[in-house]
Amino acid sequence: MEFVIKISQFLLSLSLLIILHELGHFIPAKAFKTRVEKFYLFFDVKFSLFKKKIGETVYGIGWLPLGGYVKISGMIDESMDTEQMAQEPQPWEFRSKPAWQRLIIMLGGVTVNFLLAILIYIGMSYFYGDKFLPNENIKDGLLIESSVANKAGLLTGDKILAVDGETIEKYSEISEKVLFGKEVLIERNGTESKVSLPEDFLAQLIDSKEKSFIGLRQPFVVVQVPDTSYNKASGLEKGDIIVGLNNVQTKYGDQVLKALSQFKGQTVTATVKRGDEKVDLPLAITNEAKLGIVYAPVSTYDTLEALGYYTFETKKYGFLEAFPVGLKKTGDKISSYITQFKAIFTPSTGAYKGVGGFKAIYDIFPNFWNWQNFWNITAFLSIMLGVLNLLPIPALDGGHVMFLLYEMISGRKPGDKFMEYAQMVGFFILIALVLFANGNDIFKAIFD
Repeated sequence: MEFVIKISQFLLSLSLLIILHELGHFIPAKAFKTRVEKFYLFFDVKFSLFKKKIGETVYGIGWLPLGGYVKISGMIDESMDTEQMAQEPQPWEFRSKPAWQRLIIMLGGVTVNFLLAILIYIGMSYFYGDKFLPNENIKDGLLIESSVANKAGLLTGDKILAVDGETIEKYSEISEKVLFGKEVLIERNGTESKVSLPEDFLAQLIDSKEKSFIGLRQPFVVVQVPDTSYNKASGLEKGDIIVGLNNVQTKYGDQVLKALSQFKGQTVTATVKRGDEKVDLPLAITNEAKLGIVYAPVSTYDTLEALGYYTFETKKYGFLEAFPVGLKKTGDKISSYITQFKAIFTPSTGAYKGVGGFKAIYDIFPNFWNWQNFWNITAFLSIMLGVLNLLPIPALDGGHVMFLLYEMISGRKPGDKFMEYAQMVGFFILIALVLFANGNDIFKAIFD
């Protein structure tokens, strides 16, 4: 069932983004009386799952879910229809239209991607508002268990105040800014200092295969005391929170684990929080610093807030207030994605090792259905699709735009043969990028 939920979200989001992107090309093409021969969701290599001709356009669904396309008459695209291009230009063809109209047609897809993200963020701001944890409300610092981060100079209990001179306002900003930052301002035991991160910090994290990087310090919550546990008769119950071992306060789980190492091989008095009261219980700790129980962090921010560990803030927006908020969120996400993109194309950072393909996108979706998560992910993917399509690579929208701008500035139109060769080169570049990204997915699935 979890697989069905994840794959359903993945396909629904992907289909929505593809259809709207292609509509961004289709609508201005039709408005400028340019013939559109095909409008396809997914690729119809050899055959289609569905197709129907309405007017001059064949609408269909292909079997290969790697994207979609519109085939516009008189345009050198992935179809490489050289036979059509060898004939005399017709008034309804793309190549017969003024350069400014062709530019609008080519920019239509990415324009829709960015507009969709803006609309989603406006809608989410209006319906859900923003719930966030102000950085100043993290009183006891962060959980930083990564050996790579520890080696770089970041430790559990550190408060991260700024990255590269930019003050951190929200907890949600911290991980990304540190991952792509150079200098981190921290506060440790009341003293501020700066930590310089290695240029290949992200690559080291990827190579380490560590699952955790930076997180919130959380209470040590008992999930289960098995019948075989040597602490079964201790009185420990599901839901108990261990807040002390002997005279050592253990507000957070990392403090409990540290104290277990300190008292291994002993029986200690544990103070547990049970509802609104505190109870003292005898607990045996093995020589391996184990309690023989199952524990876990708190599952939701609401629970953390109810237990008094953190104070979150919620902002609600009126209909008109949501518009500038949605615009700002879109701008911030575009800026963030461009920063990540620059890191990927800077070999010294090693960020390229983290590039993923369709499985990486699939893994973003949770294994439960939540519309807020779905729309948030879809908005980000829409921005990602828009930025990627603007890359100046022939075969992408950005490549066509690059040649059109050259034509408009120089007054000279690139020849059809040149465009054919450029399209072929761009196609091979795209294939290489797709193989690399999905190859990374396969490598991680096998060796991680």
